[in-house]
Amino acid sequence: MRRHASRISGIPRLPRKRLAVATGVALAATLAVTAPVAMGQGHGEDGSAPAARNTDRVEVEYFTGPDSHPRHTDVPASAPLTRKERATVQDDGDVLPIVEAGASATKVDVVFIGDGYTAAQQEDFHADVRTKWKEMSAVQPYAQYKDLFNVWAVDAHSQDSGVSGDPTSDVRKNTALNSAFFCDGTERLLCVDTNKVEAYASKAADPDLVIVLSNSTKYGGAGYNDITSPSGYDGIGTASSDHPDSDQVAVHETGHSFGKLADEYWYDESTYTGPEPGESNLTKLSADEMAAQKVKWHRWLGQASPDGGTVGAYEGGGYHGHGLNRPTEDSIMRTLGREFNLPGREAMIAGFHQHAPVLTSATPTDRKVRGTERIRVTASSHATLRWYVDGREARKARGAGSVTLKALGVPADGRAHTVTARAADPNKAVRAPELRKLMTRSLSWQVIR
Repeated sequence: MRRHASRISGIPRLPRKRLAVATGVALAATLAVTAPVAMGQGHGEDGSAPAARNTDRVEVEYFTGPDSHPRHTDVPASAPLTRKERATVQDDGDVLPIVEAGASATKVDVVFIGDGYTAAQQEDFHADVRTKWKEMSAVQPYAQYKDLFNVWAVDAHSQDSGVSGDPTSDVRKNTALNSAFFCDGTERLLCVDTNKVEAYASKAADPDLVIVLSNSTKYGGAGYNDITSPSGYDGIGTASSDHPDSDQVAVHETGHSFGKLADEYWYDESTYTGPEPGESNLTKLSADEMAAQKVKWHRWLGQASPDGGTVGAYEGGGYHGHGLNRPTEDSIMRTLGREFNLPGREAMIAGFHQHAPVLTSATPTDRKVRGTERIRVTASSHATLRWYVDGREARKARGAGSVTLKALGVPADGRAHTVTARAADPNKAVRAPELRKLMTRSLSWQVIR
């Protein structure tokens, strides 16, 4: 991958859920070398959230190296932006389309923001975005659903090239988002001021996932999953631009944001004693109990999984060595460089469709369609599209994105009839009925011919 000359070596719309994004770290706090925070801080002994949290700190996930298990800690939160800082962001940079697959209301919008790139290096940033997205979208199920994604680059002009803490803790850089390694004393933890990230991300029309690409060859990254973004995106990940394994950091984080997947690693031999986890890839149940109760990933038990091995119930996960089971031995939600397991892949595909519905229409459904007017819809390329008149399929119109009432066979009797378009993604990689609901959608119109 190309290196930057002045560089130092070294993730009608369906409603969104409220999703967690952290507020970041101020540069002064980021560079302070303090004692590491105990792993797992921010969780009770049973793995549940504590009754009260220290709002001066936010929880982050970070990665110590390729093929490693991630860790959690918390770091100082950043202060609100000043009026001057907001004005600086507003006047700075442009939004450049990298991949345009369709209207934002019908696609997943991934926004990359560059940090540690000077005004003269923005073309380098754009090239890095293209490379990083190519790497990310080669991972399944991204590769299969690549056409669901728009990708945008938001320029942020830094005074200095490179980021703080690269290669050593005493290196200081003046950058737009305050990217810094050695965050709160942890070398590979790459923090940013995510109040500034939010200000830059809001320049994009409809961000669903935000990735900060920091101008560095050093391995590191972070995932912020602790407070809600005003812009509504699913999460923030940070990654170094030119480390060959940094795409895995971003992909793991999207497992949380898009798939709502839990971490499948653990820190010690502690035993989980809390309630049944809500995430689809952790359970207190054995394989036999899941099969008998027909819950969690029971539909996948015994199946060969793309991350290797067979789907079952493997002890350890959710930061505890005991008391919780995960679907497979070693998916990407446990170790970077692996694949999503079958239950994880299922959750990711359904999550994509949460932001990119299988069917949308430019023709309003709240008014009657009359005479020769056309009904126009957009269906996902993975979906089958069928049309119905008063509940009976108009077979000749299968797959048509634009139809007339006459072509559908609507009776020319001057009476009201109902036309329905129904799209469904038939992918058998999604089996759970509650997730398949996101794979199907119908739209109806009252029509008169």
